[in-house]
Amino acid sequence: MDLGFFTMPIHPLDKDWRLSLQEDREAFLLADELGFTEAYVGEHVTDQAENITSCIAFIAWIAAATKTIRLGTGTINMPNTHPAAIAASLAMLDHMLDGRLIFGISPGGLLSDAELFGNLDADRNAMFLESINQVLDIWAGEAPYNIAGKYWSISTRRTLISEIGQGIIARPLQRPHPPIVVTAVAPFSKGVTEAAARGWDPISANFLMPAWVKSHWPKYVEGCERGGRPAEPANWRVAKSVFVASDAATAKAYATDPDGPYVHYYRSLFTKLKKNGRIQLFKARRDQPDDEVTLEMICDKLIIHGTPESVADQLLAFQDEVGRFGTLLYAGKDWKDRELGRQSMILMAEKVMPRVNASSSGRSDAAE
Repeated sequence: MDLGFFTMPIHPLDKDWRLSLQEDREAFLLADELGFTEAYVGEHVTDQAENITSCIAFIAWIAAATKTIRLGTGTINMPNTHPAAIAASLAMLDHMLDGRLIFGISPGGLLSDAELFGNLDADRNAMFLESINQVLDIWAGEAPYNIAGKYWSISTRRTLISEIGQGIIARPLQRPHPPIVVTAVAPFSKGVTEAAARGWDPISANFLMPAWVKSHWPKYVEGCERGGRPAEPANWRVAKSVFVASDAATAKAYATDPDGPYVHYYRSLFTKLKKNGRIQLFKARRDQPDDEVTLEMICDKLIIHGTPESVADQLLAFQDEVGRFGTLLYAGKDWKDRELGRQSMILMAEKVMPRVNASSSGRSDAAE
């Protein structure tokens, strides 16, 4: 199992924006140093807590400072930007990264962003599909283009001067395009099936109960079968909230502190999803009454914490519950305590993952 990083950072509202951005940057650079294979960053425009407004800008900021880690948009909220702007920016970013870019896409889940960009009452799934199709058509096509859609139309026919390059949108370094991943947040997600049929791979969100994470694999298999490709567990990414400390008491105190970054993270998400009628994502079973879904229950079910040995055992139990997957995405949180935040990532890479992979290998050998 590979180790990656995924953050849709939720910071305290009164935290200096410069400090939160610097710490987010430092987390990505540390992940690169520690050998994390890939790292993703989210974006929202109208969220004071999730204050990275452009994942493209953030990745461009850290691109030259990283060495081997693949960097992913996590995700581009496709309805909120013109597809031609996405195509051009992603192409440049892939060249800046020397082909280390992963293209994460979604319709976007923050309703205040949707309102801001005028698509709150629109069919954002339809906008998402039109947008990604047009991005791929741009990269596969030739200027002056002739891409007409319901929401956007793309052409440089009237202004093309091909001999000097005017009117031509650049292509990414990776051909035909960077790998595409989609975030999966719904139980039994139909989007996972449709994505897999097109050759894209899923990331199961870190705020889903294990039963709903498990439901993504058969949907992925279904899509792969339709697309005529093998369903490889190595292509399935699963995000998880994990905190590791050298002793159990420190781990428990930091991960369960009502004013700490882990509880703060889930308090923010719980408030948003409950307000928006999506509390079912936090249910352990579909018929669970709404009043049983509490912040305490959510944190207890979704945050893994402890010593390296304990965390490894919990991750192995989680894998037994949901099935084999290829990359565990360590979900980044605010660094309320910078040293504890850094140390958790270090212990995860140097102590937890070797133990997890040694145990997984032993199980595979025994099965054979």
